[in-house]
Amino acid sequence: MLAKLAEAFRAIEIAMPQASPTIRSSALTALLEGLVDYAGLFPPTKLSMEAAVENYAAYANGKFSWMLGRFVVPAARLAEFEIALAGLSQTRAKWSLSALLGHDIEADIKQVLEFNRQHAPEIAISSVELKVVNPADIFRAHMLIPKTLGAFFEIPLSADLQGCVFALKECGRYAKIRTGGETPEMIPPSAGMAEFISQCAHAGVTFKATAGLHHPFRSVHRLTYAADSPSGTMHGFLNVFFAAALLRSGAIDAAEATELLNETSPEAFLIDSGSIGWREHSLTREQIAAARKNFSLSFGSCSFSEPVEDLQSLSLL
Repeated sequence: MLAKLAEAFRAIEIAMPQASPTIRSSALTALLEGLVDYAGLFPPTKLSMEAAVENYAAYANGKFSWMLGRFVVPAARLAEFEIALAGLSQTRAKWSLSALLGHDIEADIKQVLEFNRQHAPEIAISSVELKVVNPADIFRAHMLIPKTLGAFFEIPLSADLQGCVFALKECGRYAKIRTGGETPEMIPPSAGMAEFISQCAHAGVTFKATAGLHHPFRSVHRLTYAADSPSGTMHGFLNVFFAAALLRSGAIDAAEATELLNETSPEAFLIDSGSIGWREHSLTREQIAAARKNFSLSFGSCSFSEPVEDLQSLSLL
């Protein structure tokens, strides 16, 4: 309960009118723009629908709205979302949603399409997300999802990774990787993540990430907001998305990407007015923006406040 209240208070604080932010690097802006899909309904925050919708509206009208991506909601809770939205004291001109599909894909898609019929374009579901186990699952689900919807397929790193990525390429769909969780065992190894991103880059498959990316750089943190929460080494979202941009450009391979994902020192990254660098590798704002637009789209996070506050503490915002 205290964690939920804290997140709500941080939402208000971040949304309060302030002086224009000091963005130290246009390259960093390109890396961060629209990066965080807000998933406040999900663990460890697990807010009520009303609180999550209020938070998203506050963030969307706040100082750092340019970092905000989609609102993530289960398709099964769309009716609940509509009720919460109707009770908002403030809103934004347009909302972009990403709907999580359950076991009955066909029924959930019907709900998604009906929602868009009633609310688009002001409030629209632009993408759906679902878990799969193997390439056969991808091909089956692909046939049920209209091509007008972006579709992110969460594939386990232990499965037929290359086969799954190939299936996504064949279907023209997107990949999704789970990058953390509420226990240390749920945090995937850097080598596995690097291989996933490398496979996607080689195949030209766009991806997003979800879970565990609350902090800019790889570091040790408590994994939930509970007093007895375990701690673990969490992946950094700047590590992940800069590694993705470098892999897409062909500047590094999976082995070097693993080293970058394991990097814990903020000082190892050189951020100036027009580029970001790590070791001897550097990318311009334009290269980073292209990677974000066409390859590494976003990550889902139950907190929007923590990524912003961490960047501020490092004087990056």
